[in-house]
Amino acid sequence: MVHGTDKLNAVPGVRDMLARLISLPSISSASADWDHSNEAVVRTLAEWLEPMGFAVDILDVPGMPGKYNLIATLGSGSGGLVLSGHTDTVPFDDKRWQSDPFTLTEKDNRWYGLGTCDMKGFFPLAIEAAKAFVGQPLQQPLIILATADEESSMNGARALAEAGKPKARYAVIGEPTSLKPVRMHKGIMMERLRFDGHSGHSSNPGLGRNALEGMHEAMGELLKLRGEWQDKYQNPNFKVQVPTLNLGCIHGGDNPNRICARCELHFDLRPLPGMNMDTLRQAILSRMQPLAERRQLNLTFEPLFDGVPPFETPADAALVKACEKLTGHTAHAVAFATEAPWLQKLGLETLVMGPGSIDQAHQPDEFIDMSQLQPTVDILRGLIKQFCL
Repeated sequence: MVHGTDKLNAVPGVRDMLARLISLPSISSASADWDHSNEAVVRTLAEWLEPMGFAVDILDVPGMPGKYNLIATLGSGSGGLVLSGHTDTVPFDDKRWQSDPFTLTEKDNRWYGLGTCDMKGFFPLAIEAAKAFVGQPLQQPLIILATADEESSMNGARALAEAGKPKARYAVIGEPTSLKPVRMHKGIMMERLRFDGHSGHSSNPGLGRNALEGMHEAMGELLKLRGEWQDKYQNPNFKVQVPTLNLGCIHGGDNPNRICARCELHFDLRPLPGMNMDTLRQAILSRMQPLAERRQLNLTFEPLFDGVPPFETPADAALVKACEKLTGHTAHAVAFATEAPWLQKLGLETLVMGPGSIDQAHQPDEFIDMSQLQPTVDILRGLIKQFCL
């Protein structure tokens, strides 16, 4: 039987843990050619957490073979703290990397590798922080949460919200924020709008129904809506204080002398906290349907993916205050989206804060600065002490 310090001796140090995690490909992508299972990463985390006394639950993500979430719980109670991260990475271009993306490489006080920053690097630091509390009588549980597919579908976090797990009171998501607490971010929606009309010879417009002309009018309506939303909603916490709508790409028609029978537009919309995605979609639809009927065009309007809702935790929340005190930084807002809205749906007071800079995420030669390692462990230990002891 393993006891006390023997349990901890079975768990590698931070560098060895990260080197192992980096060596395990766990790319998530909408492209099947790139997409990997994250099972090896989840099983490896379980292999380290179980000897420390964590009760480990590995949950498959419904409808996604090979994708798993992990919930590891130390102690028990109705409250407690979740330290959360995603196990997947984005795809990479090996021609642009100066080192092997799957080998942890140390250079200039940095650790390089795919996922060092975003965000496999958080797990070894969370485990290292937890080591100090093994064998201590926790008043509330410490939960380490590892999710699947954050970089592509967010379906791992979505599945947890639908399952009602984990149960706790507070959650810190260790996305790279340079250890500055983040209490709000915009949402992201990516939408498809398509008009189907009828082709015909361009010499007589009456022979067809021009989908491209319909889309021209539709784009004008979308830009009007954008202006209305930007007049109505502003949030000075954000660098870009208004919701944005970007007309991203358009495809339509096949020849200059044929009436365009089909035109498709893809656009994104980034709502501020307090803006509801279903309400926004309905507002768009209410502008598009009369236009399509008047022009006798068939209308298709649907999300390209389910979207990420905007997120906000109040400035006076206990977790926000605790993180501000431990870091010396005032909680702020960011433009990128995270799994925070789904942890909020579970009733968790949620904040985003972790080592590394978002500037290194999704980049060739991704790295985490070694100067961030010990401060992360110290901050997480402070949070565990406050919310679990």
